[in-house]
Parts: sequence; structure tokens; C-alpha cells
Amino acid sequence: MLSKANINSRQLLAFTHDVFASALAWFGAYWIRLNLELPSPYLEGAGLTAAWIIPLQAFIFWRFGLYGGIWRYASLPDLKRILKAVGFAALAIPMVVVLLASHASVPRSVFLLHPILLLMMMGGSRLAYRAWKEHRLYGLLSTQGEPVLVLGAGDAAITLVKELERSSEWRVVGLLDDDERKQGRLLHGLRVLGKIDSLAPTAGNLGVRHAILAMPSAPHQLRRQVVDLCASVNVDLLTVPAFEDLMSGRVTVSQIRKVEVEDLLGREPVVLDNEGLHELINGRTVLVTGAGGSIGSELCRQIARFGPAHLVLFEANEFALYAIEQELRELFAGISLVCAIGDVKDVHRVDQVLALYHPTALFHAAAYKHVPLMENENAWEAVRNNVLGTYVLGQQAIQYGVKKFVLISTDKAVNPTNVMGASKRCAEMVCQALQGQEGTQFVMVRFGNVLGSTGSVIPRFQQQIAQGGPVTVTHPDIIRYFMSIPEAAQLVLQAGVMGKGGELFVLDMGEPVKIVDLARDMIRLSGFSEEEIKVVFTGLRPGEKLFEELLADDEHTLPTPHPKLRIARARTAEPAWLAEANAWFGAENVRSEEDVKRQLCQWLPEYTPTGR
Repeated sequence: MLSKANINSRQLLAFTHDVFASALAWFGAYWIRLNLELPSPYLEGAGLTAAWIIPLQAFIFWRFGLYGGIWRYASLPDLKRILKAVGFAALAIPMVVVLLASHASVPRSVFLLHPILLLMMMGGSRLAYRAWKEHRLYGLLSTQGEPVLVLGAGDAAITLVKELERSSEWRVVGLLDDDERKQGRLLHGLRVLGKIDSLAPTAGNLGVRHAILAMPSAPHQLRRQVVDLCASVNVDLLTVPAFEDLMSGRVTVSQIRKVEVEDLLGREPVVLDNEGLHELINGRTVLVTGAGGSIGSELCRQIARFGPAHLVLFEANEFALYAIEQELRELFAGISLVCAIGDVKDVHRVDQVLALYHPTALFHAAAYKHVPLMENENAWEAVRNNVLGTYVLGQQAIQYGVKKFVLISTDKAVNPTNVMGASKRCAEMVCQALQGQEGTQFVMVRFGNVLGSTGSVIPRFQQQIAQGGPVTVTHPDIIRYFMSIPEAAQLVLQAGVMGKGGELFVLDMGEPVKIVDLARDMIRLSGFSEEEIKVVFTGLRPGEKLFEELLADDEHTLPTPHPKLRIARARTAEPAWLAEANAWFGAENVRSEEDVKRQLCQWLPEYTPTGR
């Protein structure tokens, strides 16, 4: 109920309107009941009862909060409130007539006609006012703005059309949809003009130079077809946000944007074992190493959704740690965050953090992963960080009773040709050797490239396109697997729940993508042709393969209950190897690139350094 302090002139006017409507409906019900006449005896009876019925209804309307909204935006919830208020009054009035005014002669049909008329007056006037205001505000806009076709005629498309009615930038002239049942039909006043493949003639006839793909859950194959179709007829394609973003409430359908390469490489959403993740994370302490990196930061976001008691962010880069801390504090205000600057190779710092917080689960995402940088001058640092760091963390995790240790590995660990991949295979072997019968469960997760991650080709291509090209690709036949950062993080969490210790999980990376095709897609999506921005081949970089593998020659996989996760049956490592590796890392001097590669060859028969 509104207080006196909240009453303004518009609310008072609305209240007065409803009181007048109540009176008019009451006398109108008599008039209709008496065959459009109102004889004097009945008129007098109607007046006597109206003297207390109208104040009663006014009180009910006020108590039901009918005056907190704005008529310009009257909608279904407002009509529901009116229906409840009128319905309550319709029940109250006969009871009061019987109790307090039994001498009054009220025809029974009046009790039925009155609420119907009142509902029509109160609801109809509000909707009529909204229609009038919207015509005044947006009617002129319908002849302005850039003409645009909406591709799709589902719920998202209808919502988009409604929101674009208020836009001065766009003017929707029609819809296209492949559903034959919708062909020629009118949806929100706009006609479905044909199928999507009729875009070329339709756009030409209507003078359209822009189209909006309003199918947020469309498969990426369809998105690619639409992109190619629009490019062939020189129509700029926009799209609405992804379905999961719309459902989360982070964005609205009107926030249209350009189609991005991620839309063309899109994959089916991940189905998570939320109950298992809740059990692993909720109310417990979780530690993430490399928390400021691409995968580490996304793991933190996903973990925070499940309400950990403490989320420990372990990161060597000060700025990266600050950035993810600020983001998490804004998105998850109630979460307990611990920001720990540290190096995973520093046993004393790792010991200190684990002794203070005793995490239940530890996700190890910290790694050096840039292949060319780690191949030559930095080979020693690569193996120390990726192998020795994993050993230090694993040993301390066992000591402090960490229940689950999840290592983020890579497809480059399979038949490695570079130091980075070989070091990550050794990190897997560290976890295998540390796995005991009881205690900490070591789980390894192996996957390929993630879209937009640090070191990914996509940010580099974007920068090159912004500079006017050329876009550099190492080889015309090079292919890679791609998945989104959120999908990779979700599957890592899922593997963490499913793992019982010692498993090496392989993620379903989908279909491989030719990097040169990716470059051409990005050029086209940026509004350029290959004549304007050329693709130049520069040759394979040190340690780089033409294609990545997810399994070595002597490995095979077993299925899991999750369709996107399989378990690789990889060669295991013995504790004796772990002691040998630990002794080798204990050298006081920095080992040369040749020493590092020579030792990796001894440990990994499948490792073939570039050039050998």
C-alpha cells in the first residue's frame, strides 16, 4: 500500500479514474439488466447502494496496490492485480449488501455484470493509454531508422521486434524463417516473408543492408551458413546474445552485436553434475593456482557460483590477481576471497598457504604454455614451472589432506614435439606417480586450444585486422581444436567431480578447425575481403605441429557417464621416476636447452624435438 508521502498527482488521477469507473460500472450494470432503461425506483436503489459500494471498492483498490505502476508500461502483471482486486470486491459486495443493506433491492445479475464492466473499464483504459503513448513516442520512429530483416521467428525474434519498435536506429521490415508453418503469417504486425535462403531477393526488393540473426540457440553450422549467405549479398549480419547469457539475465535480447568467430565455432552447452559440484565445493575451501590466467580465472568464476566457504586465488602475477579479485568481489559480493601472491615452485610459500587454509580441492592451472617462447631460451624455466611446480603442489597437497587435486594439462602433451608439451606430459606423470591408494585423489584433464585465451591466435588475428593486415598464418594446412573458455572450465570441474584418482580425462574437442579458414572468417566478419586484408603464410614456428592429438599412439580411451569426457589409458609413471626427476631438478645451476631436451627424451620416448 502506498503511504501519503508517496502519493503524486498521477497516482491520484489514476485513483480518481477508478472510483469514477466503479460508479459508472455499477449504474451501467443496472442499465443493461433493465433493458437499457433505468426506472426511478431502481435508480434510487442503485444510488443508495453506490453510496457505500464505491468507497468500499476504492479502499480495496488502494489496498491491492493498483497505483504503484505507470500506465504507459501497463502489462499482464498490472491486469492480474486489477483482476484480483475486482474479484475480491465482487465477492465482498454481495456479503455487505446482505449484512448491512438488506432493504435494498439489487438484481442478482447486477452482481455479475458490475465486475465485468469494471474490469473492462479499468484494464481497457490502461491498455488504451499505453497504446496511445507508444504511438506518440514510437509511432514516428516506424518510418525512421535503417531497414533491417530479422532472421528467425521464434520467441527471441518476437521479443527483439518488440524492443526494436522503440529504436530510432533500426526499422524491422520483415522476418525470415525456415518453418513452413510460419510462411506468410503475421507476427507482431510483421510478415514472415520467406525462408532464410531467400535473403538475397528479399533484401534487394526492400533495400535492406542489415540482418539480425535472432536464434540464440542455433547450431554453429547454421550460423556459418547465414554468415556466408549474408557475405555473398553484401548484407551486414548482427546477432542477439547467446541463449545462456539471455537466461542468466546478464543481457537482454536488444543488445545486438556483430557476429563473432566464437559464434561460428560454437558448441553444444555443457550439462554439469550440479549436485556433485555442490558437494565438492559448497561450504568448502577451494584453491586455484594461476587464478589470474584465462582458464584459472574462469575456473574461479564457475567455482564461485557454488558457494565455497573460501576461494583461495594463488597467482604470481600481481595485476592479474588484482583484476580477478575485483571482478569476483563485484559479481559475488558475499564470497570469502583469499588473494595469495606466490610461485608454485616455492615450497615454503605453498606450504604456508595450504597450512593456513587447508583446501578441500585444488585446481592447478598455473603453467607456462606459450610454445615458441618456451622452446629455446626458456626451456629450463618451462620444465621447472610445469613439472617441479606440479611436484611441489602435489607433495604439499598430500601433506595437508587435500581431497582432490586437478591438473590442467594440454593436447600438446601427446607425442610432444616441443618443450612445453613435453613438460606438461611430465606434469601428468608427476600426478600419476603421486597417486596412492588413499589420500589425495589426483585427476588430470587434457584438452586443446581455448578461444580467446592468452596466447590464442584469435586476439592476434584481431589485432592484425585492426592494423589493416596482413593476417599471418604459419602454414596453410595447420589445424587446431577449439573450445570456449567457459566450456573448458566447466568440463574441468566435471572431471574433478567424476575422478576417483589417477584418471587422465580427455575432453571432446569436437571437429578440428583449419587456422587459415579461421583467419578468413575473421576477416569477413570484420567487414573486409581477402583482397583488402591478405593472409600471409610465415612457416611453422619452433616446436609447432601441423595438427594436435588428444591421444598418443599407445593410448586408448574409455567412456564416462558424461558425453564430453573420456578417460585415456595412458602409460603410468613409477615413484622411482619421480625421485629421479626430483634429484635432477635439484641442480644449483641453470640447465641449458640441450640438457633439458636431452633429459626429456630420456623420460619420454614419444618426445621428438623439432629438427630431429
